Amino acid sequence: MAPKRKKGSGKGMTDEERIAYEEQKRLADEELRKKKEDVLAQFLKDKLAKEEKATRYNLNKLNHQWRNIMREAKAKELKKDIEILSQTFERVIDRKDAVIKSLSKDIAEAEEQYAMALRSHLQNVDYLLDLQKSRLEALTREYSVELEIICEEFDLERAMLIEQHNLEMNDIADILFAMDQNFQERENEAKSEFQSMRDEIKNKNLEEKHALRVQLETKVDDLWQQFRQALQNYNDTNEERKTTFETLKIKDEKSAKEIELQMRKLQRISDQIAQLKSKMAANAKECEERNKALKEEREKMQRHFHELKAQMNQVRDSERDKLTKLTLESNAAIKELKRQKEKGELIMRLAEMCRKVETEEEKVLPFYASSLTKEEQEDVEAAVLEPPSQPLAEVMHEYQSLDNFWKRYNKVLLDKLALDKEKQTMSQENHQLRTLLKQYLDGISVNDEILSQVNPLFVVNNKTNVKLNVPVMDPRVRRPVPQTVVEAAHVIKHTLR
Repeated sequence: MAPKRKKGSGKGMTDEERIAYEEQKRLADEELRKKKEDVLAQFLKDKLAKEEKATRYNLNKLNHQWRNIMREAKAKELKKDIEILSQTFERVIDRKDAVIKSLSKDIAEAEEQYAMALRSHLQNVDYLLDLQKSRLEALTREYSVELEIICEEFDLERAMLIEQHNLEMNDIADILFAMDQNFQERENEAKSEFQSMRDEIKNKNLEEKHALRVQLETKVDDLWQQFRQALQNYNDTNEERKTTFETLKIKDEKSAKEIELQMRKLQRISDQIAQLKSKMAANAKECEERNKALKEEREKMQRHFHELKAQMNQVRDSERDKLTKLTLESNAAIKELKRQKEKGELIMRLAEMCRKVETEEEKVLPFYASSLTKEEQEDVEAAVLEPPSQPLAEVMHEYQSLDNFWKRYNKVLLDKLALDKEKQTMSQENHQLRTLLKQYLDGISVNDEILSQVNPLFVVNNKTNVKLNVPVMDPRVRRPVPQTVVEAAHVIKHTLR
């Protein structure tokens, strides 16, 4: 025998327990070290993140201050340059008045041309928006009409299938399997037709959408090319004017001496220049108001365009959600029908297996006779014929054709309960008989254990020593454990059909 282990400190541990204790302690130390390393790593990561954040903040602050300093220096330089340029401009402005007259006329003509081009561009944009809106409305109406047609066809097919199913349920049970096959084929045809029709409609909508997108992109590209061409022409005309300005500048320098001689003439012309300046200011104010009105109208059109685009995206999303919902519901219906089919096939297989084990009496009289009187039977039939007033009663009327099935099921259930009761009674009787047999075998046996006890076969004063409630543990009278053996051919024939 192994020596007993003493309770208490580690001095009384065996070698294996000491090794296990040291291993456990080492694992605990390793786990504690890992936890400390994890905490330290997390602390360093947090500290590094804080340092990076502080670094970014200080760098942004330094950049901001450096920009302010550069802005102030640049502002001083620009102020000096502006003063110099203002003095130069005041000296040159008198020499440019003659050139302004011709340039103002050219500017007015260019502004008129720009206004005409802008009006034509806005008209084209309005026409494109109206065209797109009409096409969208037509496509929406066409989609709604096709959707209603599909829904009506689906409802008609569903009503037809339900009516046909109700008619088939009234037929005899012998042709149930054939009717289920026929119903499944029709249902698959309807599903394939519905799927093909849905794919066709979806492809048609995608093709029309792609064609509209291509057409609009080509039109927008053409308008953009026209606008770029007009901008190029405008730049070319301004380049020519710039060269003209340079030549005039050279002539102006040559004519500086002549200007000094003609100061008296400029004095007489100054009044005319003042009048022209006032007219130019009025024209500039009028053009500014006109440009402001055009800008407001342009912004209004842009807002309207964005609203229409948002509505179109909303309608598209809603239609996509409807299509997704329809797809999910159709898939759920397909799965439910498959489940019902598998359940029906299982019921048919079980019915075939049960039919093979029926007795002759059950085959001749499958339904038991009713225990109700004639009056009670008439009351039940009258209650069944009454129209249902509650949803549960309507559901029960739909399953009225299963009454015979429930009769057979209840009959089998009662038979099973009766057999269980009889089995219990027979088991108790068998147990009592085996107990008596054990006591009898003990009474006729001769050994020390039996002789030391009371012999149950002795009868004194018409009394016996037989004990009727003794547990049976002797192998001589113990009932053998039943072993059920099922032939493989029987299993293959009745379960794997």
